[in-house]
Formats: sequence, structure tokens, C-alpha cells
Amino acid sequence: MESKLDQLKDMTDVVADTGDIEAIRRYSPRDATTNPSLLLKAAAMPQYQPLLGKAKQWAATLGGSNREQLTNCTDRFAVDVGAEILGIVPGRISTEVDARLSFNTSASIERAKKLIGMYEAAGFTRERILIKLAATWEGIAAARQLEREGINCNLTLLFSFGQAAACADAGVYLVSPFVGRILDWYKANTDIDIKDASDDPGVESVTRIYNYYKQHNYSTVVMGASFRNSGEIEALAGCDRLTISPALLEELSNDSTALVRRLSPDTADSADARTQPDEAAFRFDLNEDAMATEKLAEGIRNFVADQAKLEELIGSQ
Repeated sequence: MESKLDQLKDMTDVVADTGDIEAIRRYSPRDATTNPSLLLKAAAMPQYQPLLGKAKQWAATLGGSNREQLTNCTDRFAVDVGAEILGIVPGRISTEVDARLSFNTSASIERAKKLIGMYEAAGFTRERILIKLAATWEGIAAARQLEREGINCNLTLLFSFGQAAACADAGVYLVSPFVGRILDWYKANTDIDIKDASDDPGVESVTRIYNYYKQHNYSTVVMGASFRNSGEIEALAGCDRLTISPALLEELSNDSTALVRRLSPDTADSADARTQPDEAAFRFDLNEDAMATEKLAEGIRNFVADQAKLEELIGSQ
């Protein structure tokens, strides 16, 4: 029998949640995604030093203040890593806008266009790029405008149904609802006891979003992310896409037992009415969800911290 990874690929587009070129070659995913944390890890790898050096030289030629050069260098490094990955995967790369812009719509749009322009100058069309933005109200507003201009977006740090509903209403190309981080919160704040992966609150969140999108014919792609174990992945088999770390890709590739499809457009059934949330409703609903509020804020802080570490690493060389 095929490995579970191969079985999963028959029903779900598998995306590599890594910037590790060798891991991407090994598991042959359709797409790949990066973020500041993954780029920080990549910057410490010997094989990426030439790209990092090239990015520093490019930023220096543009001139500007130290802050401007660091920003240009990290953007160049992100695009160059993405370009390397695009030479391997047949699909798309997700590249993230600086998380410090998560509450600034106009600045997020400007940075997104800059990144797209850099990819296009390197010979890659925008159809192969997804711009990652945090699923704040401002991030969703930026994505709404970018989508209208033909720039597809991946809304990340998504923890609540309200965030997902607002993304679909905005016409976002893809959302990345986080599974493992939701489970982390419930383990830390409740006495939850999970008997089966289908009862995992992160799995339940993605399942609800998937069924809502399919029931109401939204075209937005659902890509489950941030997995803590392979059971969560198996419980979401059939989801549009799943972005998976190399360790879990390895585990799935070494398991040849049968994989059952759990999600399908043909069986999707949602009790949630189609909604068009306005800003006040979005903010109130998010505020009512302690888990989503805390994890969204924590996620932005952590990405900002890793962005700062990346800049510090570049500045010290």
C-alpha cells in the first residue's frame, strides 16, 4: 500500500511548511510557505549564506538609512529563498509581509506590491506567489484590495470562525487556520482530554471553516496549518491543502496503513449562515474569543521577534 503521505496527496494538496530546500526536494510538495521564523532558521544554514550575502550587497547598493537597508535586505532574502523554492515546487510560494505592519492596511499593501515586484523582476509571475498577511481586520482589508489588483493572498494567524468568515467575504485566495496553536491554548487553559483527533479543538475549527466555505460556495482555499501530531493531519484528510513540517512529512511517508478521507465538498454541511461581518462585529466577536485574541496577538509578537532576530543576525555579519 502507498504511504499515508502519498494517499494524502491523492485527496489534498500538500504544502511544505519549511524553508529547507533539501526537505522540499525530498517530499515533493505542491507548494511551500515561509515566515519570519523559518527565514531565521534558513539564515543560519550554510547553504543559504550566499543568498544572505547577495541580499546584503543588494540592499547596500540601494542605500538609505540602516533601518531601510535592513528592511530591503530581509525582503530580498525572503524573495531569493522563495525563488529557490519555486525552482523545485510546481505551485506557489507564500512570502510574508513584515508582521510589524499587521495593523497598517496601506503599509501592508505597499510592502506586498514591493515583494511581488521583486519576484516579477526575478522572472516569476504573480500567479506563483501568495502574499502572507496576519488575519487582523487591517490585514484582511489589505488583502481585499490586493485581490482586486490580481495579487493573491494567504491570511495567516487565523484562529477563529469570525476571522475565516471575514476572509471569505473579502475574496481572499487562501486562509491558513492554525490547528496546533489552538490545541496549545486549550491544554494550557482548560482541562481538555482528547480521546480522538476529531475532537481536537484545532481540527474542529478547520472542519467548521471548510464546511462553511463549501456550503456557501466560497472559492477561498482552506489550508490547515501548525500541526502538533500526525493525528490532526489525518483527521483533516481531504481538506483543500495542508501545510506540514518536515518531521511530520517524514512520519506520514513511513506509515503505509490506510488513510480515510474526512473532508469533502460533496459531504460538506454547515449550520452557519452566510455572513458579511463589518469592522465592529469582527472586533467584538474576536474580543469575545479569548483563545483567538490571545493566540493572534502572541503569533504577531513572535513573528516580530523573529524578524528582529533576523535583522540582528544580518547586522552583525
